[in-house]
Amino acid sequence: MSASLSYEDAVDLLDADHKLAQKLFLEYQAMCDDGAPPGARQKLALKICSELTTHAQIEEEIFYPRVGEAIGDDTLMEKALEDHAEAKDAIARIQGMAPSDEAYDETVQQLGQSIMDHVMTEREQIFLKARYSTADLRGMVPELYARKKKLQGGSPASKPAGKKKVKS
Repeated sequence: MSASLSYEDAVDLLDADHKLAQKLFLEYQAMCDDGAPPGARQKLALKICSELTTHAQIEEEIFYPRVGEAIGDDTLMEKALEDHAEAKDAIARIQGMAPSDEAYDETVQQLGQSIMDHVMTEREQIFLKARYSTADLRGMVPELYARKKKLQGGSPASKPAGKKKVKS
């Protein structure tokens, strides 16, 4: 299976999720700016929530425990988990709101800002330390990918191969 995955290592896979989230939040902002109907904005907001929920779960189940052990920085990992808890609270609020609620767009945009802040911390601290640690980042890819696809309800084989190959 790993020969067909398009990620260099675990950081590459997780950062691809970050880039997707950023793209979706930008699309959401554009929809707001263009006056898109509430139902269309809600559909995109719920997709964002689903993607973030899956991403957080694979980080918490697989990536954070292994990287945390390898880097020995409990404070950094606890901060990341706190960020996830805050995001989950915002996601629950969004999922429980009507798209016509006057605070809906603001709540989605606040989630976007907190996610981008979290992403910067991950990129500049966690991912950097992970790359210099003894964690097997390449070896994590098949497990992260399979878990992500299972959470999304899809088959791991359903993703097309991309730019890079993981070597077994």
